[in-house]
Amino acid sequence: MREPERDLGRLQDILQAAENIIAFTGGRLPEELAADKLRYFAVVKNVEIIGEAAYMLSLEFKEKHNSVPWNDIIRMRHVLVHGYATILPELLWHTALKDVPVLKRQIEGIIREFSRWQG
Repeated sequence: MREPERDLGRLQDILQAAENIIAFTGGRLPEELAADKLRYFAVVKNVEIIGEAAYMLSLEFKEKHNSVPWNDIIRMRHVLVHGYATILPELLWHTALKDVPVLKRQIEGIIREFSRWQG
């Protein structure tokens, strides 16, 4: 169920998963990620968490914060979960190194905005 009062918790889940991905991939080459199965699947799982949390955000919230590519994030989760056999390590690497840090900054800003309204 998509409840607006739970949006902050979902944002915190997205932020934690983004931080995990950055920690798991930092200083590594794409080949290293593909070769390290444990690290690879840890990144996959955290991208899935981001996608699921994004999916569960209220529609009103996503409309208000439409600068975040929510639909792309959700589609990526669907590919990882349902199209697991077709995952391209290069795409996962690009997502981890390029898209996730941008998303992290966006989510941090939105959480700060929440804090101003709450405090």
